[in-house]
Amino acid sequence: MDVRLRNPDRSIAVPGPCTVAELLEQLDINPTTVLVIADGQLVTAGAELADDASVEVRPVISGGAGSLPHCRVCGAPAIHEEQRHRAAWCAAHLVDHVQAQVRAAIDRHVRDGERMLSYEDRILVGVSGGKDSLALWDVLLDLGYRADGLYLGLGIGGYSHRSHEAVVRFHEQHAAARGAELHVVDLADAQGYTTPQGAGATNRSACGVCGLSKRYWSNRVAVEHGYTVLATGHNLDDEAAVLFGNVLRWQDQFLARQRPVLPASGENQVRKVKPLYRLSEREMAAYCIVRGFDYIVEECPLVDGNTGTANKALLDELERASPGIKAQFLFGFLDREAERWDDAGDDDVELVACDQCSMPTPRPRDDDPARCAFCRQQHRVLAVLETP
Repeated sequence: MDVRLRNPDRSIAVPGPCTVAELLEQLDINPTTVLVIADGQLVTAGAELADDASVEVRPVISGGAGSLPHCRVCGAPAIHEEQRHRAAWCAAHLVDHVQAQVRAAIDRHVRDGERMLSYEDRILVGVSGGKDSLALWDVLLDLGYRADGLYLGLGIGGYSHRSHEAVVRFHEQHAAARGAELHVVDLADAQGYTTPQGAGATNRSACGVCGLSKRYWSNRVAVEHGYTVLATGHNLDDEAAVLFGNVLRWQDQFLARQRPVLPASGENQVRKVKPLYRLSEREMAAYCIVRGFDYIVEECPLVDGNTGTANKALLDELERASPGIKAQFLFGFLDREAERWDDAGDDDVELVACDQCSMPTPRPRDDDPARCAFCRQQHRVLAVLETP
């Protein structure tokens, strides 16, 4: 059979017939980190693959596997299963499951009288072209929220070009008909440099430069266009990996902000929410495949060596041995421990307007200028790039 592997993208010939589980064992692939698609259809671990089958093994990071399951709702043959739930679903009920988990996240989180989302909110969804952000935009629209998209062009060569194409395609095919708008900001034009240029000019990691730019421009666009909420596609795997890293290093201030909802703490800020935190990457990939979304599968080429990726890999192995451990770790922290870190946060930090861009920044000491972290980074990068 012809087997296509991703990241890196390549094809190999594997003799068949065999089951999905046998194929993954031959390839030494952790079944909890992939979905298997045979002849265009999702298949589970016990499915038999013919010798002439066309198979894609798509990496998605989390999950589980079993044999010949049936949908927990209707009893029909399942197309997706999750060991941590001890459940499987047909295509229609997988969509219902994902949307119900988002609804549960929204209904669960109210802090200081402020809900994660309400139907009065204007929501801006950060969309990258990947599975999580596109699925989140789709779910929020299906649930009846007013949700528009924001794509930030990071300037990472062909990767950014393909990401932009995926977002535009999703908007044209799935979001525009439901009244959703797409905002596009090219960082090279907006700030004067791309992510690779910024990293080279500051000797910082690309992820550090990129993260600061994305946080800044997402908040700025939301403020300038009158949105009340910024929603991002951070999922269970993302949040568990971040929590794991913050606990290993006892990053008090970061632990204090490890919440699915971060209220706006002053002027020129919007509420930030993570409605997918109850769902794994594997569930989000399966949702996109079932819904027919052509998302970008490749990973950002600049994340090699990123600590978060290594933490995810460690947690994947724990999940393989003990399905559900990621959810227990993250939910246990949110339910039992998160409030203990409130005093370590920055709630008492006085925010003032940046003297260059008017976005919020902590009040400086003494008579230093009030300049936000983004403007300081931009000044450093442009000074290097403009030097003959």
